[in-house]
Amino acid sequence: MSDTKEPRIVGFLCTWCSYTGADLAGTSRMPVPSNLRIIRVPCSGRIDPLFIFKAFQEGADGVMVSGCHPGDCHYISGNLFAKRKLAVIKRLLEWVGIEPERLHFTWISASEGAQYSEETSKFADQVRSVADLPNPLARTEVMS
Repeated sequence: MSDTKEPRIVGFLCTWCSYTGADLAGTSRMPVPSNLRIIRVPCSGRIDPLFIFKAFQEGADGVMVSGCHPGDCHYISGNLFAKRKLAVIKRLLEWVGIEPERLHFTWISASEGAQYSEETSKFADQVRSVADLPNPLARTEVMS
């Protein structure tokens, strides 16, 4: 048994493209990190910044947001809005003392199961390299 702690990663995936790409990766038996917990959202543009901060507060070591490719968003430009929003969130995370490497944004279409597998594995490795550093937003006490 290894004593290394696997980092906890939360993934916000748009239902139309990225979630379907994740499903394709799973049905095709492509390797995907087992420590990634997926939350399906209608569109990556609908992700409230508080969702990301709440994930870190609840102990996530990394957060991944994935949406449709530019021009393919079912809600016209939600994915572009998400990209701009996440750039600001990365700066806020840095300001509160969380490494910006803990937040990752990607575009994955429904037919890119292999891309999903590759992106999630790379991000898990990236989070693993900074996961030993303390998360200043993580709660230290357990609430009942």
